[in-house]
Amino acid sequence: MALAAPSSLRRLPATPPQARSPPPASRLREPRLRLRRSLVAAAAAAAPLSASASPEDKERRKHELLRAVQETRRGFAAGPDQRAAIEEAVVAVEELGAGEGAPLDLAELDGTWRLCYTSASDVLVLFEAAERLPLLQVGQIYQKFECKDQSDGGIVRNVVRWSIENLLEDQEGATLMVSAKFLVLSKRNIFLQFEEVAVENIKISEQLQALIAPAILPRSFLSLQILQFLKTFRAQVPVSGPERFSGNQENII
Repeated sequence: MALAAPSSLRRLPATPPQARSPPPASRLREPRLRLRRSLVAAAAAAAPLSASASPEDKERRKHELLRAVQETRRGFAAGPDQRAAIEEAVVAVEELGAGEGAPLDLAELDGTWRLCYTSASDVLVLFEAAERLPLLQVGQIYQKFECKDQSDGGIVRNVVRWSIENLLEDQEGATLMVSAKFLVLSKRNIFLQFEEVAVENIKISEQLQALIAPAILPRSFLSLQILQFLKTFRAQVPVSGPERFSGNQENII
């Protein structure tokens, strides 16, 4: 999942967004949000600026990229003309980098990045599912890189906030997290080893909470146990598959 650039490309203050040809059908079932193009602006934000680029030019190009992805519903509603315009804006931002040989600055990459746009099929399928299933909601999607003190890699966690209407809180009723180790091969290529898929941070809706423990009745030991179980629930599945290379053909901003 590629990222947005820091500051003006909306990097979160807390802590930290890929691409290649579509995978064979046998791989589509694997639970993952693959890193592909180390970001639109990560290439520019995490590499030194070329000598010819002024700070004003850098900010202008990043703002043009953000404007280009607006009204696309994170890429799901983007048409061919919009995608072409976004691709041009991506290239303009990537040109701010110091060249293919420049190393990726992991200290700049470290942190939490929010998804603004993607053309990656394994992310767009989430938005398509929410469109087809009326009760399913897909909230914010993030990538969290943990690599501040590393020189060649670290940990990346793909975080998807989702919900089921009337059962969980709107948009952020639960969290799907996919964790992987990554190794930087170049400014645009990352070697991934997926480790775990987890569902956690369950937040039930007020309607469901009232059903489990009605406010007009004293809460029983059983109802309290159910509420506590849901609050602390975490299901995790180790991912034991072949390591993967992340290329640079799909945009995730």
